[in-house]
Amino acid sequence: MERRLSRVRWDRLGRWALIAVLGFVLYLYIGPAASWVSTYRDAKTKRADVAALKTENRKLRERRHELKDPAALEREARRLGMVKAGEKSYVIEDLPKDR
Repeated sequence: MERRLSRVRWDRLGRWALIAVLGFVLYLYIGPAASWVSTYRDAKTKRADVAALKTENRKLRERRHELKDPAALEREARRLGMVKAGEKSYVIEDLPKDR
C-alpha cells in the first residue's frame, strides 16, 4: 500500500504539463491578436475617411476649375455682395412675400 502512494503518475503529470504549456502559448498570442483586430478595425475606418476625402477633393478641384472662368468668378463675387469699383450697391428691404 505504501508503494502505491509514493508512486508518481507520469502520464497525468505529462498531460498537465502539456496543458500548462498550451495555455501559456495561447496567453502569449492573445495580446498580439487583439492588437491586430483593433488595427484592422482602425484601418477600415481610415479607408472610409480616405474615400470621403477623395470625393471632397474631386469636388473642390471641379469648383476650382469652374472659378477659373472670369464670368463665374464675377457671379460668385456678386452672390457674396461685392460690387465693382465705381458701382453703387442698393439694398431693397420689406418686399411683399409671394403668395
